[in-house]
Amino acid sequence: MTHRFENSLAFAKQMDEQDPLSAIRNEYHIPKQSNGEDEIYLCGNSLGLQPKRTEQYLSYELSQWQKLGVKGHFSGDYPWMPYHEFLTEGFAELVGAKNSEVVAMNSLTANLHFMMVSFYRPTQKRHKILIEDHAFPSDHYAVESQIKFHGFDPEQSMLLIKPREGESTFRTEDILKVIEEQGDSIALILLPGVQYYTGQVFDMQAITKAGHDKGCQVGFDLAHASGNIEMQLHDWQVDFACWCNYKYLNSGAGSVAGCFVHETHHKNKDLPRFAGWWGHNKQTRFKMDNQFDPTESVEAWQLSNPPILSLAAIRASLDTIKQAGGISALRKKSLLLTGYLRFLLNQELGDDIKILTPENEAEHGCQLSLTVDTHGLDGKVVFERIEKAGVTGDWRYPNVIRVAPVPQYNSFEDCYHFVQILKQSLQQ
Repeated sequence: MTHRFENSLAFAKQMDEQDPLSAIRNEYHIPKQSNGEDEIYLCGNSLGLQPKRTEQYLSYELSQWQKLGVKGHFSGDYPWMPYHEFLTEGFAELVGAKNSEVVAMNSLTANLHFMMVSFYRPTQKRHKILIEDHAFPSDHYAVESQIKFHGFDPEQSMLLIKPREGESTFRTEDILKVIEEQGDSIALILLPGVQYYTGQVFDMQAITKAGHDKGCQVGFDLAHASGNIEMQLHDWQVDFACWCNYKYLNSGAGSVAGCFVHETHHKNKDLPRFAGWWGHNKQTRFKMDNQFDPTESVEAWQLSNPPILSLAAIRASLDTIKQAGGISALRKKSLLLTGYLRFLLNQELGDDIKILTPENEAEHGCQLSLTVDTHGLDGKVVFERIEKAGVTGDWRYPNVIRVAPVPQYNSFEDCYHFVQILKQSLQQ
């Protein structure tokens, strides 16, 4: 996508006036500075803002509990027994899946563990898990502990891939080369859809095909991808994927996570899994005969009935996304918004700031990861200055400031003012 940007406040305001999604910002609560003005909130990659309808959806369920007690499982507009099904269509559209392939359950790392129970089945010949060096720590810990649980040595079985010397991001051809050369010993490929530190989007389709060609199972952590980029998990034949719902999906801190399992695995009753009663065939679940009969969908991986209040918050977010026109409309704006931010950074601070995130549109979402190159100035000091000036981003050690203009509630004017604040904060 090419666009003739201009470095001026008037241009930023003009872009906001022409933005067909600008009104969606009004559907979110924007945190305030001490002076009463809106924060420049660029931290949706860590915790998304609250949709205004969330309170209404939560209040409804609290009211149902007050009035109906246990009967709330079967009564009202959104009975609790099938409540997770009210999220299915929204999830499927976000990740490019069939309705039978997506479900809300557990937390992200718990889901990764449950997926590895089924899809990491190491043998003496094929026992490695391929992940990226500098993976998100929880993913690293989960992989390492799974390897140990199966009696293997992480030093031998955890295959860490790194960018080339002197580079910050991965080249797809390098990932594919590792898979081709070592695939016969790789049991599972577990990579991010979007790398949390650099904001790089991985080529999930190419990686999945390469993995399957070598007999590997392939899964993805979509924590920074869901609600951020467009995906087609079903068509790409991804085996499984997991994501959280509190970043770009704005469902509240620690909200219930999401999970995808490709339909090719649904009827395989011999596939190992940790089972619970919510994964049992719905038609016979309450016969209580203790003979586990898994549902022929991703729901077979569910364990327990989920927390309704968290699901209600997710439903509020999905409904707000639907109001905005869905992920395609949001992605279209996102490319403009992040493209404009990159343009301003290069114009104003090209000699002082390095952008780690790839420029190629296929390789980035909304997030830009920045390092401070100004001689003698500590990046953490710069981060603290911009925060004091009304910007909420986040800092990741050792030296990255992450900022994410989220298309649901950020504006072009936010981008313009942020760069001016960052410029001032770089003064010695």
